[in-house]
Amino acid sequence: MRWLKRIVLALIILPLSFLIVCNVWVVLSTRDKVYTNIEELPPHRIALVLGTSNKLAGGKANPFFEKRIETAAKLFKMGKIDHFILSGDNSTIFYNEPVAMLKALVKLGVPDSAITLDYAGLRTLDSVVRSQKIFGQDEITIITQPFHSYRALFISEYYNMNAVAMVADEPGFEYSIKVRLREYLARTKAVLDLYVLKTVPRHLGQKEQLNSH
Repeated sequence: MRWLKRIVLALIILPLSFLIVCNVWVVLSTRDKVYTNIEELPPHRIALVLGTSNKLAGGKANPFFEKRIETAAKLFKMGKIDHFILSGDNSTIFYNEPVAMLKALVKLGVPDSAITLDYAGLRTLDSVVRSQKIFGQDEITIITQPFHSYRALFISEYYNMNAVAMVADEPGFEYSIKVRLREYLARTKAVLDLYVLKTVPRHLGQKEQLNSH
């Protein structure tokens, strides 16, 4: 029975150790590119806003969505950003993250001429890689919450992009505990996607110009 216990222990310890190593790697390798002060933000003129639902499961407004949009609008009004790529999921006719972000940004005074929609941002990897491969951007500012920004930057570094993150405020802990826990797994998956599975975006294709070009 002793060998069986050792096998069971190894099956628990090894995956947990791998998860910890991946999370430490993702965060430590990117944290110097995460900005909280707009005044210190490098002059990257194009921003990638990562999508999320504008509503929570119960129908209430999603604070993650609202904070990202508020941050994006503030950057535009301060002259830090000239153009946005709004990248999110539009996998069904009933769910459209990019259009929801567009409407919210326009409502806050950002002209639609300063916005390009990416309907194929099905996951963070897709959004980041498509900003380079489809929309031709090697230098971007990523807008999302802090816990999410490390993974997005980790992906951008793998593709040799000059990216930084301007982080939006995080909602209260009661809203974020589930997504934080999920992010630990997502960072591990990102390492596997990039270095083992060589995962690419589900949808690529011909290059597209930004609306401002």
